[in-house]
Amino acid sequence: MGYKVVVVGATGNVGREMLTILAEREFPIDEIAAVASSRSTGTEVDFGDTGKTLKCRNIEHFDFAGWDIALFAAGSGPAKDYAPKAAAAGCVVIDNSSLYRMDPDVPLVVPEVNPEAIDGYTKKNIIANPNCSTAQMVVALKPLHDAATIKRVVVATYQSVSGAGKVGMDELFEQSRNIFVGDPAEPKKFTKQIAFNVIPHIDVFLDDGSTKEEWKMVVETKKILDPKIKVTATCVRVPVFVGHSEAINLEFEDEISAAKAQSILREAPGVMLVDKREDGGYVTPIECVGDYATFVSRVREDSTVDNGLSLWCVSDNLRKGAALNAVQIAELLGRRHLKKG
Repeated sequence: MGYKVVVVGATGNVGREMLTILAEREFPIDEIAAVASSRSTGTEVDFGDTGKTLKCRNIEHFDFAGWDIALFAAGSGPAKDYAPKAAAAGCVVIDNSSLYRMDPDVPLVVPEVNPEAIDGYTKKNIIANPNCSTAQMVVALKPLHDAATIKRVVVATYQSVSGAGKVGMDELFEQSRNIFVGDPAEPKKFTKQIAFNVIPHIDVFLDDGSTKEEWKMVVETKKILDPKIKVTATCVRVPVFVGHSEAINLEFEDEISAAKAQSILREAPGVMLVDKREDGGYVTPIECVGDYATFVSRVREDSTVDNGLSLWCVSDNLRKGAALNAVQIAELLGRRHLKKG
């Protein structure tokens, strides 16, 4: 006996990836529904490589009663309007938006890091998926934190345009093409030209000068990993289609060598250590696309602080940063609570 699963926002980048990953991982499904806004009603989407296509249904008229799990990839607006309705109908919501992440009654879950947190889902019948840049970072940090206790994290992100959706990917493509043929490359989605450029600005600015994306990394890391960890982030949009990268500097309570960290990461769930100190002995975003792993490279000691390490972390943001983590949450929910598949 399998599950009845709804994918909300099925026509977007993350929604389509959710369908692909559900099929790839052979999630036990008896029935699946693709749901989207009224303007996408009737649009057909592939259910991975199963050969099955799904016709999108209008969320305004969709009845969540009798469905087990709803994966929401439609943004904060639809999540606010429809996630509580789904939850009230007995369908467990796994939401990819930022709306519920800091709600104390909603667990924020990365299965490799804090699987036990999912047990609190019954308060609202909603589980939150973290920000894409947070998700991959905490996968890399968790085993190191367990070994030597992280005091402080300084992270600079290099985030791909797919994090801004299809419109972000289209803008990079169109600007790059226009520059090559001598046409104007005016920004629309982004605040400045993204082609052949980097933009130190993701989401809105806050009063303290940080951006909301940077704030998300701080508060989500504390909620998922440890409230005592100090985190500072600089989030940067780069002209890469898919794959987020992060340069992470860590300060630990206890002594930990680069060799010890490499040994720990080599065995850590969800982590793939690729760290050869030679030309090409590291992973770049283009190499991580389509992969489940969070890749770690360039592990080295930082002599400027006591017990310091630096490392490079790369992951497919549409997968571990969004769709894969949501499906892993669904798998965890099934194992610990629903127990159907």
